[in-house]
Amino acid sequence: MENKKPVQPKHTPGDNNKPTTPPTRRPLARRPNSRQNVRSTVRSTGDHRTIVKQPHTKTQTKTYTTPTGDKVRVIVLGGLEEVGRNCTLIEYKNDIIIIDLGLQFPDEGMPGVDYIIPNMSYLKGKEKNVRGVIITHGHYDHIGAIPHTVPYIGNPTVYALPIAAGIIKKRQTDFKTAQINVKDITIATELQLGAFKVHFFHINHNIPDSAGIVVETPMGTICHTGDWKFDYHPVGAAPADLRKIARVGEAGVALLMGDSTNSDRPGHQTSERVIGLELERILEKAEGRVIIATFASLLSRVKQIMELSEGMGKKVALEGYSMKANVEIARALGFIKVSDKTIITTEQLKNYPNEKIVVICTGAQGEKNAALNRIANNEHRFIKLDRTDTVVFSSSVIPGNEQSVQKLKDTFYRKRAHVIHKDIMDVHAGGHAMQDDIKLMLSLFTPKYYMPIEGNHFLLRENQMVALSMGWKEENTFVADNGQVIEIWKDEKGESQARMTNEKVPSEYVFVDGLGVGDVSHVVLRDRNALADEGIVVAIVQVEKKTGKVVGTADIVSRGFVLMKDNKNLINETRALIQKVASNNDPNSEIDREYVRNQVRDEVGKFLFKKTERRPMILPVILEV
Repeated sequence: MENKKPVQPKHTPGDNNKPTTPPTRRPLARRPNSRQNVRSTVRSTGDHRTIVKQPHTKTQTKTYTTPTGDKVRVIVLGGLEEVGRNCTLIEYKNDIIIIDLGLQFPDEGMPGVDYIIPNMSYLKGKEKNVRGVIITHGHYDHIGAIPHTVPYIGNPTVYALPIAAGIIKKRQTDFKTAQINVKDITIATELQLGAFKVHFFHINHNIPDSAGIVVETPMGTICHTGDWKFDYHPVGAAPADLRKIARVGEAGVALLMGDSTNSDRPGHQTSERVIGLELERILEKAEGRVIIATFASLLSRVKQIMELSEGMGKKVALEGYSMKANVEIARALGFIKVSDKTIITTEQLKNYPNEKIVVICTGAQGEKNAALNRIANNEHRFIKLDRTDTVVFSSSVIPGNEQSVQKLKDTFYRKRAHVIHKDIMDVHAGGHAMQDDIKLMLSLFTPKYYMPIEGNHFLLRENQMVALSMGWKEENTFVADNGQVIEIWKDEKGESQARMTNEKVPSEYVFVDGLGVGDVSHVVLRDRNALADEGIVVAIVQVEKKTGKVVGTADIVSRGFVLMKDNKNLINETRALIQKVASNNDPNSEIDREYVRNQVRDEVGKFLFKKTERRPMILPVILEV
């Protein structure tokens, strides 16, 4: 491993103006549940098809010029400050390729937002340069933004292995956009995309057809791991191709970009085969039905459950739109091998004894409308809990979901079901590399430069610390922000050099909210949070247009602030203040509605804060008569 400090060429930071992605109005297809695992294919609701309209520009968007000079630019547009929204752009002169186009779920401070997608403003005016989109695997945090972005960045070909390609095509039926060209590839495929030669290496994850990507550029080789782990006893797939990884490493790797999701955890990741053995014991010993909740895209887990159940003569019912869709794709591709007779509908459950029934469903994150929540609350039409039922949470708990998951578990305990989760038995294995796995990957690739990706900042730093512990120098490890440009070039000796620049391209959130994509701003979110925290007071007053005289008494509507019938004195005092402020002292002049509206907003706001120490949103409505 060579750790020479790179030569620092002169650099002029790029323009840091922040153009916004053009707001568009695109009807949203089936919405993912906001708290399902971003590493998972998302459960959807509704069955309608929708039309995605051509985007239109309301604000001026900056156009970026093609870079000059013999440098490769690596720009991560999403996934360096969060878990999700994964998207990496590699650019050399007039050639651009994109690795993954994923979505991210909103946090609690983003009410009403369905999910977030990468900001593609940097490609404005460069659409013709995009040679292809390459997908590492079929989880929504890597493919979920495709319908919202690909038609508007030149509609490049999307290259994906069969499982990922099947999920992308299935989801695309929910959108009526320009036809997206999804091309199935194999792990042996080699692509020449402009100046880039792209090939793949097999890696393990908790969904089949996961791959790492090797990009041979004129300035050196870049490797992108995607989501990965080393599983020496995987289910339905071969172990990771360590020999291919070592061969690529021996040929020389300028930059390795590595998954950070579990980089804060020591040791090796658990094999999926271990989880299968535990699930087998649970299925054998269960007195009644077994209800297993997991992520819809955790197909290795679903495969084991279904095939074990069939071997025991049990029937399997699937619940959840994405669960059914993914199993259909996996069966069609031969990954899940069970007889049609094994799969039944929930309506048919009554035809079989409880001890012969296994239900696989979504909802392990406590989503309100998911199947597991409906089962827990006796809202499911065909599944009513019994004390002999065993409920298995075969998943990790995503940060932010702890309370909803615990509430769901409590509900099952109250119903006296037998509850099993990963803290009790080995019923879940993560799909991401832990520290010892990362060390092995680094040892095989021996990259000159290492760039942690896919995780919050603290996870990137933990990943960096692993590399530092193995001898990499800090200046050869890049912990970047979203949108920050990495440059790679060759020195006079023909050796690859790289550095992290100060230049940043737009990477701000683009929100998908109902029918809108990109038209919800941080100002809108601020207003939504204000409404949630303090409520709203609507002040309605009628005034004569010519004299400005108040007509009648002001009306007040309070929502989320105070209950009006219990606070009559406060409401009456507020009403009197509104009438006083709204009155025009000069009866010979016409009313200035904007001035009166602002005065009412300011004075009522001050008055209510003085009385209650709360700041509701004040919405004055001035009616001229």
